[in-house]
Amino acid sequence: MSAPAGGDVRLDKWLWAARLFKTRSLARNAVEAGHVRYDGERPKVGKPVRIGARLRIRRGSVEMEVVVRDLDDKRRGAPEAQRLYEETPESIEQREARRAEARASHVPVPDSRPDKKERRALQRLKGR
Repeated sequence: MSAPAGGDVRLDKWLWAARLFKTRSLARNAVEAGHVRYDGERPKVGKPVRIGARLRIRRGSVEMEVVVRDLDDKRRGAPEAQRLYEETPESIEQREARRAEARASHVPVPDSRPDKKERRALQRLKGR
């Protein structure tokens, strides 16, 4: 993998090429909405990406921090795209902790709706 002839890769294009977002427009929207931080600052969509830059990316409830390892403006297969960045150990640890917390707080869903007797028991429990 290599940088394009000019040497600069736009942030939205790099995020797309690294497969962190499915489309360039999703990457652009995330940058514009402030869900992407470039070395701690809120960047513009066309900011040139540099090797060694730290990106903090939030997608839904998942937040990850990556370090740029290589530049490319072409979207390739996942194994090649993953060589463009390296996720920080702190970021991996935080994601795993959040995932474990989410699993622990999972409330089981009953298999069916409550029958009349169970509904009355729930109403008594709620104090109605």
